Amino acid sequence: MAAPPPPATGPSNPKPKLKPAIADTKPALPAPPPISMRTQHMTGLLVDVYGLAELPPSASRVSCLWLHHPRTRSKETMADIAARCVAAWNDAGAGAEDRGLIALAFDQRNHGSRLVHELANASWREGNATHAQDMFGVIAGAVADQAILLDAVGGYLFHDHDHEQEHAGKQRVVIDQHLALGVSLGGHSVWQAMFADPRIRAGVVVIGCPDFMNLISDRARRSRLATYSAAAEGNEAGASFLGSKDFPLSLVEACQKLDPKAILFGTAPVPSSSPSSSGAVDDGEILRQQEILHERLHDKRFLLCSGGDDKLVPYRCAEPFMQWFKAAIGSQFKDENIDLVDKVYPGIGHEFSAAMIEDAVQFVTDVVARAGRDGGSSDEQRASKI
Repeated sequence: MAAPPPPATGPSNPKPKLKPAIADTKPALPAPPPISMRTQHMTGLLVDVYGLAELPPSASRVSCLWLHHPRTRSKETMADIAARCVAAWNDAGAGAEDRGLIALAFDQRNHGSRLVHELANASWREGNATHAQDMFGVIAGAVADQAILLDAVGGYLFHDHDHEQEHAGKQRVVIDQHLALGVSLGGHSVWQAMFADPRIRAGVVVIGCPDFMNLISDRARRSRLATYSAAAEGNEAGASFLGSKDFPLSLVEACQKLDPKAILFGTAPVPSSSPSSSGAVDDGEILRQQEILHERLHDKRFLLCSGGDDKLVPYRCAEPFMQWFKAAIGSQFKDENIDLVDKVYPGIGHEFSAAMIEDAVQFVTDVVARAGRDGGSSDEQRASKI
């Protein structure tokens, strides 16, 4: 009798020495005050929840700050910024006793507690032939996970309190505001989440990019991939990269569904002129762009923090889109009331610097204070409770 075949095995999972995706630098800031943290299971994910114990007893409305961590890191990486933001609000919002802030962090796919294939988090230079597909999958996966968590968070954190308050005839605790802050890989996913989910009303993007195709094309150039260098006859170098084996057509199509620049312009270059410029685009294209911005970004607020010396996610990859975006929301689409602060920090590389942290904390406290004045959104309240 022939010997049975060897058992099937899955893909090899080598453990490469991955270069940190973000600089291991400690910000020149005082340590944040201690803040409570508990790890809560939600919808099959482990979520670190910061500041729950510090919520005022009278808090009936809660803002959630969702934290998206960098590539090759985990949810624990976001503990510092979580503590700083919650502590800052607890100090600044002392007079708003009906408003509380909590911060929540979860592991991106194939990271931390969800790691299944370490090589998939590596770059082309580190030996990962499917770097573009793997990276985009994690980004898009974070957006999908975020949407599910937004549906469920209230039912996990406040279901006992809801029951007690209902029987006591008191007001329920309602999550009526969601913000997101992401660093590096997490910055890319916050860009996509801002376009994807109407419940996320404000976003802090730290060293992230709204144009995945441009970012990865630039990385392919610097990595000297043959698919970038081998241009089709009559085209500039890199013209044939999109749609190649290193950036397949299926990935191009996914970008057009999910990534900000590609949602608005597909694979075409971003126009150098604003929509209000005479003859720049036809009326039908302006209407399409307005519909997209109205549906996805109306009344939203952004803080963008980029390093002037960042080589991994250089600002020049985002700049064409950002120039158009800032001109558009300041003129033709001004009525969409999109508030944007785009800051480039000279001398800063691919890191979450002390100045960025201070600006991010101030932005978060300002946004939460604004929710307290505006009273939140009934649509968001319903969406956050299941």
